[in-house]
Amino acid sequence: MKNASIPYLLLFISITYSCSIHKFIPQGEKLYDGAEITLKSEDTINHIHKIKEELETVIHPKPNTTLLGIRPGLYFFYKTQKQKPGFIYKFLNKKFGEKPVYLSNINKEKSKELLDNRLKNRGFFKNEISYKITDNNKTARIEYAIITKKPYTLKTYQIDSMPFAIQRDIKETMNKSLIKKGDRFDLSLFKIERERIDRKLKSKGYYNFNAGFLIFEADTNRYKNKKFDLFLRLKKEVPKKSIVPYSINSINVYPNYSLETEGVIKDTIVHNDTKFIQDTIFFKPKRLSPHILFKKGQLYNPKTSKLTSNRLSSIGTYKFVTIRYKEIDSINDGITPKKIDANVYLSPLNKRALRLELQGVSKSNSFIGPTLLARYSNRNLFKGGETFNLTTTAGYETQIVSGENAGLSSIQLGVKGDLIFPRVLFPVNIGNDFKYAIPNTKISIGGEFLDRSKLYSLFSVNTSFGYNWKANRFVYHELNPININYVNLSNTTQEFDAILKENPFLSNSFQQKFIAGLTYTFIYNELNDNSIKKPIFFNTNIDAAGNTLSIFDKNNSEEPNTFLGLEYAQYAKVDVDFRYHLKIGKDQRIVTRLFAGLGLPYGNSETLPFSKQYFSGGPYSVRAFKSRSLGPGSYVPKNNDTGEFFDRVGDIRLEANIEYRFPLFSYFKGAVFADAGNIWLTKENEALRNGTFSSDFISELGVGTGAGIRVDIQNFVIRFDAAIPIRKPFLPKGERFDFNLKKPAYNFAIGYPF
Repeated sequence: MKNASIPYLLLFISITYSCSIHKFIPQGEKLYDGAEITLKSEDTINHIHKIKEELETVIHPKPNTTLLGIRPGLYFFYKTQKQKPGFIYKFLNKKFGEKPVYLSNINKEKSKELLDNRLKNRGFFKNEISYKITDNNKTARIEYAIITKKPYTLKTYQIDSMPFAIQRDIKETMNKSLIKKGDRFDLSLFKIERERIDRKLKSKGYYNFNAGFLIFEADTNRYKNKKFDLFLRLKKEVPKKSIVPYSINSINVYPNYSLETEGVIKDTIVHNDTKFIQDTIFFKPKRLSPHILFKKGQLYNPKTSKLTSNRLSSIGTYKFVTIRYKEIDSINDGITPKKIDANVYLSPLNKRALRLELQGVSKSNSFIGPTLLARYSNRNLFKGGETFNLTTTAGYETQIVSGENAGLSSIQLGVKGDLIFPRVLFPVNIGNDFKYAIPNTKISIGGEFLDRSKLYSLFSVNTSFGYNWKANRFVYHELNPININYVNLSNTTQEFDAILKENPFLSNSFQQKFIAGLTYTFIYNELNDNSIKKPIFFNTNIDAAGNTLSIFDKNNSEEPNTFLGLEYAQYAKVDVDFRYHLKIGKDQRIVTRLFAGLGLPYGNSETLPFSKQYFSGGPYSVRAFKSRSLGPGSYVPKNNDTGEFFDRVGDIRLEANIEYRFPLFSYFKGAVFADAGNIWLTKENEALRNGTFSSDFISELGVGTGAGIRVDIQNFVIRFDAAIPIRKPFLPKGERFDFNLKKPAYNFAIGYPF
């Protein structure tokens, strides 16, 4: 009965709120409640709903914003009109207030004109437009009724007389024309067609051309059934230099450009018909030349210029990349092709840089502590755009809980060196096969020491060799054909030894010290393109280890295979991360995410190495559960001992998330969300009962919901989320739904969760 009364309560609040708004409306005024359009036609109209949506954008002003039937912005505005509105109402009005929009503010006749003009632009002429006003106490709506006549449709589309060269080049593009026979008269389509032709002409060398030089003329005199001929012409008095193509006369590159050295006489080296002008060898011409796509004698092409700029910027040596063209011909007869010089100005970053970061870490498993990161960078190391990065980390964490877990702490020390070459190190030269960006070759080696008090010490070394590159502005690849890890577990305590003895699978995951294999990452990312209303993100990772090593191992015994005396891991692992963003307003969006991962040990391995296993729960996962506290399956831990931190891992991971993000004020953003997920094992494990994946996996998903606040300052995000479990898979069936507001999980993190 309580739930049944909720709708009536909401209705009562809405009516009460509306009445409080109505008392502020001046005598003789009516609050504008929006407009409605009904659109009918004498003829069948394709995509009539899109035309109606466009017409709705024409009517201005818009009514005051409503939320669940109420107008909070209008309410805050009215409250500030009192003699002493108070600080709170002043603040709310400044952030959310809206001035009232009355019916008297709407110019109905002007709106009719705008609607008719928009319809004419879409090919509908002699339209019938009327309106009526519907009153509702203190509010009023306007209803526009529109009846359109049969639209004009295209009979022929042809190019009118133009100078020979440009007419020929335009004709060559017409097989890709957006305008087709039978199309409705549509000015927006004509505009898009002009821009398409302009891009094609630019790619053919027409450096000084622009879309505004083209004009469409329609002729309806030849037909009586609302047909028209469309002619494409050049406007009168178009500059002659705009209707001839330009080719590149010379290419001048300044690899170490600055305003201070402009005008100083420098040495010039010619490589591949390109002049490299620098006082000393800052960047070797043979290394810089492959990044420049345009060549002497080629026609000007803005796409080639943009790709060249992208390639030069991706090297990592330069702060600014500027390409300027200079016209050198004085002939201006509108017939003779002209020439330009391409000048490439490259302003370098500081050769050496030192970056320090102090991070405060707070994890959902109650570990907190500082981490210090220091990175030294040396750019253009061998005068070929190479970058060397040396990164060191030092961190300390302690667990702030009472009971048996009190006093747990960890010390983490790490060092990593990366050497990045802005080219492909490969026996065969394949760098020119990549048009968007030349792949980088990256060589890495690093080591890490982790000491967990009362438990163990872990020392690991990693080295890799591979390539990464952008295929276009959305697609990124990373391939590491060599990826080697060595892990050594030592200084284990009796307590941790007991954990390993009780869980043989966990013990096996630490025993295989040597991991050697191949990794590949593919990313498709539209999230950084603000022009896309429904961007997606797709990421897949493939990790395979041990196959190459098994070729060299001739061991036929039942003992584990080894390489250089070390037992090595064999497994195949793949995971997929898919995200979808739906923009529903200014700074508002609904974000969804699906993650699925599977790891299969085989051959030499009974289980995945510990560092390769999945876990669930925490600030970037199912936020209603602490980090690594969820799963596997419906496994129930015996108690909250220290072993819980280690054994809650698995071979399979499934997660789904949905989050509504919205602005609050200034840099503060809000979110409400729901998460679901878990991990499972692929093989039975007596120490982790009920942890194996089965057909009943849906009932074993941990589910939680919550809300959060984010401070977002130029994409640097500090996030605080509070979440409550809704379903706990470790409880008995029939008792897993457990919504308890008194026991939320708090997550403090940097960056968005996904």
